[in-house]
Amino acid sequence: MRRRLIQKLREKGINSERVLEAMGNIPRHIFFENAFLEHAYQDKAFPIGHGQTISQPYTVAFQTQLLNISPGDKVLEIGTGSGYQAMVLHDLGANLYTIEYQKPLYERTKNFLPQLGYKIHFFQGDGSKGLKAHAPFDKIIVTAGAPTVPNSLIEQLRIGGCLVIPVGDNTTQQMLRLTKVSDRKISKEVFSNFSFVPLKGEEGWR
Repeated sequence: MRRRLIQKLREKGINSERVLEAMGNIPRHIFFENAFLEHAYQDKAFPIGHGQTISQPYTVAFQTQLLNISPGDKVLEIGTGSGYQAMVLHDLGANLYTIEYQKPLYERTKNFLPQLGYKIHFFQGDGSKGLKAHAPFDKIIVTAGAPTVPNSLIEQLRIGGCLVIPVGDNTTQQMLRLTKVSDRKISKEVFSNFSFVPLKGEEGWR
């Protein structure tokens, strides 16, 4: 089932072999109860409680491919959720910092992923404001839909770093890749439309 999923991602335009290999190695079914195992390798999102979802595999692959992770990159993930996206980033060699707004999800994932051997820096709080104490970051990924691009995240990027974030209304967002060319210049690329849960927080949806 996992091989079929990876083939489907390839057919839908994911061409980074590193991303496909990482996702092909991760047992997505560990996030599903036995009654729902048939959903684990379908290309769709699935609820994980607290109004959140484990993202659609294509969305995870698309955002990860845009980030273009190099081993050792210091990466900030906004929205830990189930931890599936975090596993992909970690397996690509990211030095990963991840922050979750919902405390029960944070507690669950912070305890679960280390049991699988994942060494990740976990935080709980308002991800729309980033993690100023640990900035700057080479890459930032936001796994929830924002009404606008949070200024705090731009400020916490190093020069040459990039932010991948879906921005729009409550139903549809455009995927953006923002590269920090200098302190005063940001280059913007716009990609496909997606639908994410809302980014909660002071610089997100209140």
